[in-house]
Amino acid sequence: MREEGRDAVAAAIGAGATRLRPILMTALAMVLGMLPMALAVGEGSAQNAPLGRAVIGGLLFATLMTLFVVPAVYSIFSGSFKGKRERDAEVASVTLPAA
Repeated sequence: MREEGRDAVAAAIGAGATRLRPILMTALAMVLGMLPMALAVGEGSAQNAPLGRAVIGGLLFATLMTLFVVPAVYSIFSGSFKGKRERDAEVASVTLPAA
């Protein structure tokens, strides 16, 4: 989106909207898959329950970081990057020396 000439904040918001559904679907599938382990259903499964809970908690934390913190950090630190139009204009303005 930066290549299209958008500023960093608009690019981060647009990319977040585009990637929201796949990120949530992947995280939800993993959480639902780990739920039986975290609930300790069955004999001897009480030993694995803390692992299941830790995996679910870590996945939820990482998902929130992916959706909110990563785009925010990108928009903060990408102020010096040039978009495609800016680079094209800079290249077009350079004149070659005469041979």
